Amino acid sequence: MQEPLIGVLALQGAFEEHQKCLEAVGCRTRQVRVPEDLTDLDGIVLPGGESTAMGLIGTATKTSEGETMWECLQKFSKNKPTWGTCAGMILLAEKCIGTSAVIEDGQSLIGGVDICVCRNYFGSQISSFEMATPPPPGISGNHDYPGVFIRAPAILSAGPSVEVLGTVSATPCRHAAVTLQELEKKIMAGENVVKMSVVDALERKSSQEVDYIVVVKSPAENAEEKKDSDETKPSIVLPGAADGTNAREVICAARKGHLLCTAFHPELTEDNRWHEYFAQMVKQTKL
Repeated sequence: MQEPLIGVLALQGAFEEHQKCLEAVGCRTRQVRVPEDLTDLDGIVLPGGESTAMGLIGTATKTSEGETMWECLQKFSKNKPTWGTCAGMILLAEKCIGTSAVIEDGQSLIGGVDICVCRNYFGSQISSFEMATPPPPGISGNHDYPGVFIRAPAILSAGPSVEVLGTVSATPCRHAAVTLQELEKKIMAGENVVKMSVVDALERKSSQEVDYIVVVKSPAENAEEKKDSDETKPSIVLPGAADGTNAREVICAARKGHLLCTAFHPELTEDNRWHEYFAQMVKQTKL
């Protein structure tokens, strides 16, 4: 059987590094910039980088039929293995808080995985770090994986269809802490939070002086929620803070069927176990 052909979204971010890791575990690779590049791929990696920039580029690029790159990726990811790392993980999420105010309706998402992600949970670029994280299951080598976190997001909650592959205990940056505080208020008030805009926590003067965070919803979402309001209630559950600290247990790796998410940058290490794990996912789908 021919080795799988895996695309790496090359709109922005660390796509070349992912290619090298995938090729090191025996895969063929292709850079993906336009919808036509998705042809004949067995899977795709959505790399780390700047999710806002990728969202703007992805929604601006259109096919001759008028479909955006994002719409084509949504169709592709419904059936083919797709792995989002860091910014790519944000794009696969169904819910995102701390979204960018640059995009009119918040962060552009591809969706598909029932997770709630907090952008920049671990802080800014200068707050980048490496920490031990759980290794991918079923891959030789049980020692911890060197997770590289750069302006990294965190998964706050996951739906019942999502398999949690790894968690870490980490303190949110001040920016994220304010957003989480407001999110908790909204959940307690019974609101179904879909997207939340940015709060600049660095400008806070006291706990009482927190900007109100607007929940951004499309007319279709509002209509659907009104229709289902008597039948369903918000189900987001935030992990509790650890005793005596502001740390929370957050999810750093998760999987829903053929969709894989990791909060860290596996392409920036010399440990290719996560790339081997995804390659196995792709091969199993081809059988």
